[in-house]
Amino acid sequence: MYFKKATLDDLDKIIDILSDGRNQLAEAGVNQWQGDYPSRNQITEDIMQGSAYLFNADDNATVGAVAIVPSPDATYDTANAEWLNTTGPYVVIHRVAIHSNHAGHGYATQLFEKIIAHVTSEHPEIKSIRIDTHSDNHPMQHLIAKMDFKQVGEMVGVYHLDDVCYVYEKLI
Repeated sequence: MYFKKATLDDLDKIIDILSDGRNQLAEAGVNQWQGDYPSRNQITEDIMQGSAYLFNADDNATVGAVAIVPSPDATYDTANAEWLNTTGPYVVIHRVAIHSNHAGHGYATQLFEKIIAHVTSEHPEIKSIRIDTHSDNHPMQHLIAKMDFKQVGEMVGVYHLDDVCYVYEKLI
């Protein structure tokens, strides 16, 4: 398993993976990503800033996508959170999805393991990793907890007016 930095040539592939993720959430009754987020413009910006990645299986099949965004991240400006790391730089995991064609193989866990290992080994200046997810997205909450992230707070209305998202952080 490996992940690689995405290029503009990968834009449609990322959009497809995230659209599939949006459909998976809708089928599960989770009101996350059901509007215009994440947008094509957001994904283009992720790519241009070097934050977008594709996640590939050992057979080179692309199974997922993720954005790893460096601090500071304005998304968390209004979060009601008790951060574990208040002084050092951090990265944020955003817009993560595994395509439904590849569900059930443990790829989400492996993706998180690869991200954590990458940040730890390649970016020793980073002190923590942050992530958030919708209050109804129980599978993602389970995965985040399984990867030893601690819930540090919540935020309301950041992605959509009434959305409640739980905020997590993992010290490195």
